[in-house]
Amino acid sequence: MSDALALPPAAFAAVLVVVAVGAAVQGTVGFGANLLIAPVLAVADPDAVPVVPMLLVVPLALAMVRRERHGVDRTAVGWLMLGRLPGTALGTAVVAAVSATTLSVLAGVGVLVAVATSALTTTVPVTPATTVAAGVASGTLGTATSIGGPPMALLYQHHEGPHLRATLAATFTLGTLVSLAALVVAQVVTRDHLVLALALLPGTVVGIVASGHLSRRIDGPWLRPAVLTFAAATAVAAIVRGLL
Repeated sequence: MSDALALPPAAFAAVLVVVAVGAAVQGTVGFGANLLIAPVLAVADPDAVPVVPMLLVVPLALAMVRRERHGVDRTAVGWLMLGRLPGTALGTAVVAAVSATTLSVLAGVGVLVAVATSALTTTVPVTPATTVAAGVASGTLGTATSIGGPPMALLYQHHEGPHLRATLAATFTLGTLVSLAALVVAQVVTRDHLVLALALLPGTVVGIVASGHLSRRIDGPWLRPAVLTFAAATAVAAIVRGLL
């Protein structure tokens, strides 16, 4: 894999801007960074995916947890992780059995149905059962199609912004570290991955700083529409990606 300095300047600048935008989006609505970063980075340096986006998510999620640590629901994080671990294994099995294009379309349709159902539902019950189910869905979809954020965000869409963002960020931190550990054991993570992630880290810093201002503007009555809108946009993008 080429290191950061080997990327053409225009390509590196484009990826850096997308990293900043992705970090701002996730820092505002709770998810979505890799949905923006991974496709662009895959064009600029295919060997960088999925390791570099995962490396960038860890400092982003940790910064979100630190900023809104009072909002972390530790019990919910435990239930979500309980679901994400078998969900990750299930997603791996699904990838081996179903084509990537079919998976992308099915996942997009599933998220759209969930968004439509959520839009018509006044409340979403948050119980240990629904939280574990959201974790399973997140782990499965995240592993198979890289859209693991919407299931958890839809479950917590009626909660206050700090609660939603911090709880999802803590779950993303633990889940990503587990995935990275598996990749390290498999000897997939290289020095070049680390170099490129460090070079792109300023984009993450800019994005998380910007999200501090944006989140205050959308918290309250605007947060739920923002979560539903971005989840729907994510689903449409997945369907289009699969069809094309």
